[in-house]
Amino acid sequence: MKKNTKYTVTGTDIEEVKRLNRNSGLSYNQVKEILAKQYISKRT
Repeated sequence: MKKNTKYTVTGTDIEEVKRLNRNSGLSYNQVKEILAKQYISKRT
């Protein structure tokens, strides 16, 4: 077992969740920003 591992009350490994989130791709807000930039560039 890893040292200093933090778990939630239900037993979820917090650091593992953070690691998986970092590797999951673009966030919802990042996608919105990209789409907005593409929309604006096509209108001009």
